[in-house]
Amino acid sequence: MINKLLGIKYPILQGGMANISTGSFAAVVSNSGALGVIASGGMDKDTLREEIRVCKSKTDGVFGVNLMLLHPQIDELAKIVIEEKVPVVTTGAGNPSKYIESWKKEGIKVIPVVPNSTLARRVEQYGADAVIAEGCESGGHIGPMTTMTIVNEVVQEIKIPVIAAGGICNGKQMVASEILGAQGMQMGTVFLATKECPIHENYRNAVLKASSNNITVTGYSIGMPVRLIKNDMSRKYLAMERKGEDKMELEKFTLGSMKKAVLDGDISNGSVMAGLVVGQINKISTVEETIERLMSEYYSEWEKIGEKYKTKRDENR
Repeated sequence: MINKLLGIKYPILQGGMANISTGSFAAVVSNSGALGVIASGGMDKDTLREEIRVCKSKTDGVFGVNLMLLHPQIDELAKIVIEEKVPVVTTGAGNPSKYIESWKKEGIKVIPVVPNSTLARRVEQYGADAVIAEGCESGGHIGPMTTMTIVNEVVQEIKIPVIAAGGICNGKQMVASEILGAQGMQMGTVFLATKECPIHENYRNAVLKASSNNITVTGYSIGMPVRLIKNDMSRKYLAMERKGEDKMELEKFTLGSMKKAVLDGDISNGSVMAGLVVGQINKISTVEETIERLMSEYYSEWEKIGEKYKTKRDENR
């Protein structure tokens, strides 16, 4: 399991959510037995360094940093994780191959997010320790494949561990991912409903109230699909897409929209990113309570499967 590779108690990674996954929040997750992850999206190099140091000051546990490879300062960020001796790096939005060797030399565990088996094979060749196979059920920027499809495909194509992501918020879904061959699970949306998550109360309440029918995807027309909760902003954006607005106009329209939702609590005009599992999340808990619930459900589901297997075996004898 991935927890043995990373030196954490449970096989759970907290997804790197831009403007949400701070150093303090990552520390809380790590102190609860999972892998807390700082999201560099929305940060400049100085802010990232500061957040890493905040995290170190609040946990003795293993933590990670998520680097978005389209970040304009990505070369500097890639050096900072080395200088600050970050234990784990996850990457998104591209191919991290040019950085993997330098990270590995410093003992950093490298775990890229992959949207398909092609990139999974490539990063394995360059020395990645594991990959996160992320399905389109997840919140935020998404790929084209479902979790069930991509996990099963990637597991068959590479030898390094595969972590499932997208559409996971309970023990049953964790077990399903493991049956497909995953050795760990990354989750984001479930952590939005925790007391320690540094989002505006309006954002948190929107997650609690939303059903899966309240989720939409913007950005298909420009090749940058994003899954979020429906609101005035998403409806206007989709109308602009239908009219054929170009990428520049669409990007200008959403400029700063994530911070509007996360910091200001503007859930009408902000980007309230969340995955399809929002309909299964209906109460606020602490991070520790959330992780303990997940693991309790996980063990319980495996026990049920064991009993069902014995019954089926006896029936077919």
